[in-house]
Amino acid sequence: MKQKKYALIIVDMQKDFVLPGAPVCVAGAYETIPKIREALDLFREIRWPVFHVFREYRADGSDIENIRLKGFLEEERYAVPGTEGCEIVDELKPVAGEYRIVKNRFSAFMNTEVDFMLRRLDVRHIVVCGTQYPNCIRTTVFDGVSFGYHVTLLTDATSAQTPEIAEANKQDIANIGVECITLDEFKAKIA
Repeated sequence: MKQKKYALIIVDMQKDFVLPGAPVCVAGAYETIPKIREALDLFREIRWPVFHVFREYRADGSDIENIRLKGFLEEERYAVPGTEGCEIVDELKPVAGEYRIVKNRFSAFMNTEVDFMLRRLDVRHIVVCGTQYPNCIRTTVFDGVSFGYHVTLLTDATSAQTPEIAEANKQDIANIGVECITLDEFKAKIA
């Protein structure tokens, strides 16, 4: 029997969202870097596909979500290509052979080639982590389920603005059949 193939999807671990003091820093995102790095190292060792999914917005705001447009234009711009804040944090930088996927909506699947590439790579099970629960993580997980993937969420490698937001989202995500486990639990599962 063929070994099950997983793909790791790391969402929005960019300096503008992760580094303390950054324009749109998500509380707790910085603290998840070590666990995400551990997951990244595991997938690299096994040679399973890794997708670094991140957002980019044009400086004029023409491609940002409507709910973010006003703040983006009137306050500090973020995730603009060519700026340091748009870069993935140093600890999680992609290496040769890993996939870099640009998105400009919440979901890693919306208007991107993620689904096509996962199917081309014969991946049926995705493992999701990154930032943050109620937006990009949630929509990526829900879309993954909608596209027919088995989905695992690494709970200790994912962040939200507050623990309460994280817990509420984990409960909703688990209720649609997503496996919500820690990285250590995932390692034990695949051992």
